[in-house]
Amino acid sequence: MKRRVLLKNMAWAVVGLAVLPACDFGSKKATAKAVGTSLSPSQEELLAEVVDTIIPATDTPGAKELNVHSFVQQMVTDCYEPKVQENLVKGLDTVEELADKSFSKSFGACTGEERIEVLRKMENAKEEEQKEFYSLVKGLTVRGYMNSEYVMTNLVKYEAIPGHYYGCVPVNEKSLS
Repeated sequence: MKRRVLLKNMAWAVVGLAVLPACDFGSKKATAKAVGTSLSPSQEELLAEVVDTIIPATDTPGAKELNVHSFVQQMVTDCYEPKVQENLVKGLDTVEELADKSFSKSFGACTGEERIEVLRKMENAKEEEQKEFYSLVKGLTVRGYMNSEYVMTNLVKYEAIPGHYYGCVPVNEKSLS
């Protein structure tokens, strides 16, 4: 080893040791605060009923069984601005109000047809907030359902790397031209 290389490496080691105390390697865990509004347990259950109405259980599990409502809530909390987060809470309150006005019972107590009618009212409402709520929840429900582990492993033919390569295949002259 040459003397210059040795001196250069030693200099880097000294610089590294000088900087090391400034690094904090403590056992403190990083904490992330939820910026958005969190839903109450009754609102979470209502959101679960709404997503289950959008994608109900048939011979495959529904959105509620796959916990898509947790995905919707997490996406809204993490990825959307406070205005959209507030609209989610207001929209859930509106769902309950519409179910109570139309059928004199809560959304959870309504039949499947009644739930669909409530959601259609929101989809076709004159108020933009109701339309935005329904569009947001429906879009996130479909995205969460289609990307769930159950759907990706059991219903969709998923290939991690599409277009398998077969390296040991005999080649004839016709296939080259």
